[in-house]
Amino acid sequence: MHILFLTDNFPPERNAPASRVYEHAWYWVRWGHKVTVLTCAPNFPEGRVYEGYCNRWYSVGEMDGIRVVRVKTFITQNEGVILRTLDYLSFMIAGFWAGLWQVRPDVVVATSPQFFTTVGGWALARLRRLPFAFELRDLWPASIMAVGAMRENVVLRWLERLELFLYHSSAKVVALTEAFKHDLLARGIPAEKVEVVINGVDLTRYSPRPPDADLRKRLGLEGCFVIGYVGTHGMAHALDNVLEAADLLRDAPTIRFLFVGAGVARAALVQEANKRRLDNVIFVPAQPKERILAYWSICNLALVSLKNAPLFTTVIPSKIFEAMGMGCPILLVAPDGEASRIVRCTDAGVVAPPECPTALAGAVRTLCHDEVSLRRLAMNSLRAAPQFSREKQARDMLNVLTEIIPTSRSS
Repeated sequence: MHILFLTDNFPPERNAPASRVYEHAWYWVRWGHKVTVLTCAPNFPEGRVYEGYCNRWYSVGEMDGIRVVRVKTFITQNEGVILRTLDYLSFMIAGFWAGLWQVRPDVVVATSPQFFTTVGGWALARLRRLPFAFELRDLWPASIMAVGAMRENVVLRWLERLELFLYHSSAKVVALTEAFKHDLLARGIPAEKVEVVINGVDLTRYSPRPPDADLRKRLGLEGCFVIGYVGTHGMAHALDNVLEAADLLRDAPTIRFLFVGAGVARAALVQEANKRRLDNVIFVPAQPKERILAYWSICNLALVSLKNAPLFTTVIPSKIFEAMGMGCPILLVAPDGEASRIVRCTDAGVVAPPECPTALAGAVRTLCHDEVSLRRLAMNSLRAAPQFSREKQARDMLNVLTEIIPTSRSS
């Protein structure tokens, strides 16, 4: 099978969409399939092209057997509605154009959360008379309102109609959570059209390792209890509440919060931490994949945080599965929903109410002094990881794509 995959995030970018597409494609290639990824020059989230890459009209390369086609786009930092929309639209157009010139694939897949990418994928599949699969990573545009980026207006209502059109026009919608599927069914999408393939972790990379002593020393974390937030610092994560909790924990000299990553909210968080003189908070820039495991290794507790909004009951942050792969206990700060169900059912961590610094600080203080519970949670976290292996999820998604090819050809 030849799979043509449109995504505006791909390695060396380090966010969850980039990792999921790459890791799925990595397995598909090893199972004998051909994968062409249409993407842009790596630039997320800073809006600067990574060193060693150029924002060219068209370039072709290879990454671990995956054919990677990069196209020129309007590049901007991940903030500001108008500029980001221009970014999204430019990739939609460029990706569609580049897809016209690829060797005929068997199926076209495009991934959200911004579904202008999926518009390009749908149009490309329609023109080339190919089956189209919509990978639903986020309920966009609902997520725009959930993070407060825009209020409900005519534009968002028009985007929702476009969203529903794309779901109906797809051969399959591959949703990342059961809650996403329930939302689509409630809005009239046929059940047989929607499959669920949740996120996972690549267990060939993520596994327990001894704490990196040199890194601990360099960061001044020797003898400290480290709560690690590893990932995108975005509008959806309510990380300002983590700083409030850190402020409440000033009297606990061994407790440290470690932020590793980048994102639209990072600069404001750093500024606020400096303003408050929070000596118990450390910020580290986004790290290459080969270095990120060292940072995971020095975390005593993995922090996963989401805003207190109904939409975020439906999402499952990939950091949960990475923590499981590392055998790290999880502190989930989020509204009750898909993510909290997984953490509670696996007993891989504890759940605290969202946007409540007092509760977050209390949970940290309790876990810091309860070594027995920490060991139990760490063991359960590692034990749960195989349930969410990336290899299994790649197989499940490949089965969905295989299913729609004969249907399309016979129609």
